[in-house]
Amino acid sequence: MTDQDIDPATMRKQYRSEIVLEETLAEHPMDQFALWFQQAADSHLFEPNAMVVSTATPDGRPSSRTVLMKQFDGRGFVFFTNYASRKGRELAENPYAALLFPWHPISRQVIVTGTAARIGRDETAAYFRSRPHGSQLGAWASEQSSVIGSRAELDRRYAELDARYPEGEQVPVPPEWGGLRVVPEAVEFWQGHENRLHDRLRYVLDEGEWRVERLCP
Repeated sequence: MTDQDIDPATMRKQYRSEIVLEETLAEHPMDQFALWFQQAADSHLFEPNAMVVSTATPDGRPSSRTVLMKQFDGRGFVFFTNYASRKGRELAENPYAALLFPWHPISRQVIVTGTAARIGRDETAAYFRSRPHGSQLGAWASEQSSVIGSRAELDRRYAELDARYPEGEQVPVPPEWGGLRVVPEAVEFWQGHENRLHDRLRYVLDEGEWRVERLCP
């Protein structure tokens, strides 16, 4: 047992926001996401593109981590990773994923469920070349999710790469690094309200068409 100076059971916030009605939503969930994402960015949230990505093994053992969403359009949401990482391996064996955008300062969340697939190597290369030089080297230096002996070993790998590919020299795209696109099957827009009577409006893909349903909070 540990000593606690703060009791989490007493921690609560009363949300006060505008009611979200079905008739105010965009027809397509990605259009509604674009609107809320812009509002999150305009509110100066720290990294509004940060999202929790949840995956699972074929036998249902889940894992979660926070990554940065780097692209979104009508096809879905894209993030980049080492395909040999835990999430990469799990999605290769079980393509179902959940995304959570936790925009707590504006009392909002967006929750996405769908399937993930690798994007094309040309798309991956285009994004990789837009990254800072140090981030490109880091993608090579880190065998993501694998055990490493020490921080010094990681720094040594990076230093060797920095000597091989100095600033200004093109760094090749790692073969096991690339983008994954989560294609949504359901997208929930959550708006916090007082007395825990939150708005939960979920788009569900039904025979190629999106319909909206309201969930109890």
